[in-house]
Amino acid sequence: PASVFPSQKPKSELVRTSLRLLTSSAYRLQSECRKALPAEPSPAPDIQLVTQQVIQCAYDIAKAAKQLVTITTKENNN
Repeated sequence: PASVFPSQKPKSELVRTSLRLLTSSAYRLQSECRKALPAEPSPAPDIQLVTQQVIQCAYDIAKAAKQLVTITTKENNN
């Protein structure tokens, strides 16, 4: 997200909200993926739960990306 809006704080609250969702979901996705590959001494993760969390993160990333595309398309057409 930072590379899309490198030196400016977006004026639109919708854009800021979408960027926050995109960023937080990406961090959550990274965290969930790390859980799927635990260190040796750790107990095995609940793969079904991790999978559901990864799917939810991916959905949230797609939702945020769609919101950003919709918002920027509308702004560019006005």
